[in-house]
Amino acid sequence: MSQTIPQPEPTPGDTSWFTHDRFGMFIHWGLYALGARHEWLKNQEQLTDERYERYFKFFDPDLYDPEVWASAAENAGMKYFVITTKHHEGFCLWDSKLTDYKATNTPYGKDLLRPMVDAFRGHGLKTGFYHSLIDWHHPDFVVDHIHPMRNSPDKDKLNEGRDQSRYAKYLHGQVREILSEFGKIDILWCDFSYPPAKGRADWDSENLYKLIRELQPGIILNDRLDLDAGWDIKTPEQFQPRQWVQFQGKPVTWEACQTFSGSWGYHRDESSWKSLEMLVQMLIDTVSKGGNLLLNVGPTGRGEFDARALDRLQGMGEWMKRHSRSIYGCTQAPAELGDAPRDCRYTYNPTTNRLYVHVLAWPFGQLYLDGLDPARVEYAQLLNDASEVLMKDIEPWQHDFSGDNKRASLALRLPIQKPNVAVPVIEIFLK
Repeated sequence: MSQTIPQPEPTPGDTSWFTHDRFGMFIHWGLYALGARHEWLKNQEQLTDERYERYFKFFDPDLYDPEVWASAAENAGMKYFVITTKHHEGFCLWDSKLTDYKATNTPYGKDLLRPMVDAFRGHGLKTGFYHSLIDWHHPDFVVDHIHPMRNSPDKDKLNEGRDQSRYAKYLHGQVREILSEFGKIDILWCDFSYPPAKGRADWDSENLYKLIRELQPGIILNDRLDLDAGWDIKTPEQFQPRQWVQFQGKPVTWEACQTFSGSWGYHRDESSWKSLEMLVQMLIDTVSKGGNLLLNVGPTGRGEFDARALDRLQGMGEWMKRHSRSIYGCTQAPAELGDAPRDCRYTYNPTTNRLYVHVLAWPFGQLYLDGLDPARVEYAQLLNDASEVLMKDIEPWQHDFSGDNKRASLALRLPIQKPNVAVPVIEIFLK
C-alpha cells in the first residue's frame, strides 16, 4: 500500500524529534503575573512605565519551584517546553548583562531561567525559548500603534531621540546571550512582526537570522521574523486549522499554540477555561493533521501553576498514560485508509503501521470505517485497556438502510457504554 502522507520539505532546523514528540508546554511568565489580568495589560490599559513599575518593585515569586513545574509537564505527557525569556513588557527572566530590567534586580533577586532549564532537562524535556521582538520598556523602541503610549499627548516627544536600529542591536545582543549561555536550545520563538509598523527592517531580521543559525545550527525557528524563508515551523495561534497547514501550496511542519483559557499570562478572574475533553480533542485533532500542540500555562506571581492548570495537566496525563501511542510518532493517516468516521479522528504511526481511531462522540453498537479494506486489518483493540474489538463485514441489508451506495466497509463492534476515558481510542493493527 502506498502511503500518501504529506511530506514537508526539509528546513535548516532539526525537526525530526519535534514531529515525533507532538506535545509541548508553553509558559508565559513575567511581571504581568502580579497584575493577574492578561499579559498585555500594559498595552490594554495604556500604562506608563512609572505605573507599571509597581510590578517590578513587588515581584517576589517565593514559591517558585521549577522541579514542580517540570514534573507536571512530564506527567502530562509533554516532551518539550518553551518559556518566555522576555515578553513584550521587556522584563527578562535571566541575568542579562544588557539591562537592569531583570529578575535579579527584583525583590526575588535571583535568575529564574537557569534553574528552570536545568529542571525541565532533568525531566527529559527539550528546551525552547520565546523571546519577544517587541519591547515596550526599552528607551529606543519607537512608539507605534500597539505601544502602551500610542495615545499619549506626548507621543511625538516620547519618540524624540529613539533609535530603532539601536534597539535592534540590543535585541540581537540578548538573543546572543540566551543562545550562548544555556547549552543546546532546541526551539526559538521570536514574536512578533507586524509590518508596515514593525517588520524585518526594524529587527534587522536577516542578520538576526544569521546569528541564530550561527549560534545554534540545528535549532527550530518559528515564522515571525517577517522573513520569506529560513523558518522551520508555522505557528497558528488560538486557532485549529481544518487541514494540514500549507505555505505557498506545500505542506509544512506546524504547531498550534493554545491556552487553557483566554489569556497567556496568569489571569485570576478568567472564566473561559477549556474542559479536559476539549483539550484532549485539540491535541488529537492537531496530530490528525500532522501538527504539534503547544499548550500554555501562566504561572502566578508567587511562582506556582494555579489549581485550574494543574487539574487540566493531571487529566491530560491520565489520558496520555494510556493513549500516548496514538500521539507520539503519529501523523495524518494515509489517504488510502479512507476518511475517518463522523465524530472521529484518525492518527497513524508509519513506523508500526497502526491506525488509531479517536472516537469523539461514542456511537451505539457499531462504528463503520468506510474506505478501509477489511482484508488490511489484522486486529483491533481499545487502547485504554487492550480489550479486543470485534470486527465484521457490513451486511448487504445494512447498506440499504445506511445509504452508502454499498461501499466496501468495515464495522467495529463497540461496547454499549463508553470507556471511562476523556476520548476513547481504537488501535488497529494493519497488515
